[in-house]
Amino acid sequence: MRSLSIAGTGMMAQQTNVEVISNNIANMSTTAYKRRRAEFQDLIYENMRRTGSQSSDQGTILPSGAQLGLGVRTAAIYRISAQGDLSQTENTFDLAIRGNGYFPVQLPSGETGYTRAGTFGLSDTGMMVTADGYQVGAGITIPTGATDVTINATGEVLVKIAGQTALQNVGQLQLAVFANEAGLEAIGDNNFLATPASGNAQLGNPGAVGYGQVLQGYVETSNVNVVQEITALITAQRAYEMNSKVISTSDQMLSTLSNLRS
Repeated sequence: MRSLSIAGTGMMAQQTNVEVISNNIANMSTTAYKRRRAEFQDLIYENMRRTGSQSSDQGTILPSGAQLGLGVRTAAIYRISAQGDLSQTENTFDLAIRGNGYFPVQLPSGETGYTRAGTFGLSDTGMMVTADGYQVGAGITIPTGATDVTINATGEVLVKIAGQTALQNVGQLQLAVFANEAGLEAIGDNNFLATPASGNAQLGNPGAVGYGQVLQGYVETSNVNVVQEITALITAQRAYEMNSKVISTSDQMLSTLSNLRS
């Protein structure tokens, strides 16, 4: 009975759906996390009577035919890039992006990663780094004698040096944007890699056309909506139960057939 395998694909699809939802809920407090959504496709159809085929010698045509679907499969897991809320931390090196863009990060592998989690700090040499110690951008070093650091909306890093009146510009943060943001590959630790699907990174200064602004003393929170996720979880659970009910019913039908006596 096809219903057994069809319902089996439905249960597997809903299992994937629950796993995606559970990952969203687990990351509801992760800085700059973007929620995911599972997308599904119907499987290939078996043509029992092909639509448009000739049904008689007189040339009559089947108006609809008969196609039997064979189940469902996972097509993609999309990342929803909606802006998360901005939470004030008053930490000098906490940076949030309001709008489009990612901070470039130099990974230990030599590749350039991209992140929106701007929870930065300083290394032992005064260089601005991520929470994992990875260099941010082309490398910005804060002088030892700096008494105050200001990072404005356009990404300029300005420091006040003891004994000097004017602020000193020690670097410029840049943001990366992509033609297809959904095509970025998540590698964990709030980092992403460019892929052929995302296109190459286009670097620019914050505040320029098409680029977001940088806010100092803020972090972007997760864009997970807990109520929405719980509702989706309940829906997925009910769909899983209904598919399991189909398997149970099919099994009972097979049992009835096997118990028939002539």
